[in-house]
Amino acid sequence: MQPITPRGFRDVLPQEAAERAVIADTLSGVFDAWSYGRVETPVAEEYEVLAAGTGSSLEGRAFRLFDTDGVLLSLRPEMTVPIARLVSSRLRDTPGPHRLSYVADVFREHVSLRGQARQFTQAGVELVGAAGPAADAEVLTMLAESLDATGALRYTIALGTVAVLRALLEASGGDAQWRSAVLAAAHERNLVEIERLAVSGGIEPAVAEAIRTVPRIRGGMEAIERCRAVAGECGCTEALDELGTLWELLESTGAAARVTVDFGVMRSFDYYTGVVFEVLAPGLGLAIGGGGRYDAVLSVYGTPAPAAGFALGIERLHIALAEQGVSIPVRGLDTLVCGTVPAEVFAAAARLRATGLRVRIAPGMSAPDAVCAARAAGAREVVLAEGGEIVRLDADADADADADADGDGACAEVLPAPASTPAPGGGAR
Repeated sequence: MQPITPRGFRDVLPQEAAERAVIADTLSGVFDAWSYGRVETPVAEEYEVLAAGTGSSLEGRAFRLFDTDGVLLSLRPEMTVPIARLVSSRLRDTPGPHRLSYVADVFREHVSLRGQARQFTQAGVELVGAAGPAADAEVLTMLAESLDATGALRYTIALGTVAVLRALLEASGGDAQWRSAVLAAAHERNLVEIERLAVSGGIEPAVAEAIRTVPRIRGGMEAIERCRAVAGECGCTEALDELGTLWELLESTGAAARVTVDFGVMRSFDYYTGVVFEVLAPGLGLAIGGGGRYDAVLSVYGTPAPAAGFALGIERLHIALAEQGVSIPVRGLDTLVCGTVPAEVFAAAARLRATGLRVRIAPGMSAPDAVCAARAAGAREVVLAEGGEIVRLDADADADADADADGDGACAEVLPAPASTPAPGGGAR
């Protein structure tokens, strides 16, 4: 048979995996610097637990499976609800706020023709037990610092709030079906559909005009005032006031330079209750990540608490960095150890690894072939283990032997005379 990977899943080869690990470690370093403790949750949760926290947006997205007890499980489609479940169960009696971080694979089902990944890795944080603009500013400032730490050159954090549209829908008097249709169009950022629905719901013209206009408002602080002028009488004044305070805090931290107010931003999960945001990079076409405030999720599990957080998709961030020409510093091979006696090669390599070097062994390989192999692997040096000594050969010679890495023997011509040098741990090299 011809082995294949399932649709929407992919293999990751060493170079890409190493670069992704560097990105994840960089993000984790920022999270740790802000004192966010790393947590892990099971890859599968009980379906009804996830559905309670996620809402209707789980339908059609979850990988579902039954365990041997007949319990319906789901692979986690995101990390916010699993961490809310963790806080509600494991940290129920621990005073908050809780500052938690993660790097984890998540799984989402898609129909075949959409061509989207069904497994990807998210790195993110959750701030549970803190409310208000200061908590939102903490999350957003950390998001900007995280992206800057990876070397991202061009990105925008589009910041909005779901409170305005929900207030407009509440004030509209439209039926539940019409409201759901408007929300669905907003989630998809389908402005044409929103405009069509606004004039077809039989609602007051001023509210219809606000529903048409608000998703198109974007900019800086002035965008908040423009939104207030259009929708401020619909019960969203407090949300706009908090957004204004948040903007001022972001200006004080310097993060505002990376943020654009955009009232068209809506997240795909139903649980968001306040500010929401997405990270956009030029040319990518999809958000690198996003997040927002979800103050109602933990109450579902009996431990009501305000909360906010964000997640970045490692794969999309990796693509964005590559398209911006950002070099990701992956550790290369330090030393290749060759020798005719395998036991001596293993022993020499162990001594070198003990000094912190990254070492590859080539037992049975001749010195000339080892030089070629080391050059092909990008090793900084090649050494010969022989008679209890470690003898350094030259893997850096820039002769024309690069073309000889196929092992035709020409690399031997660039070998210098072997020289013994002090080996790590006091022995000879």
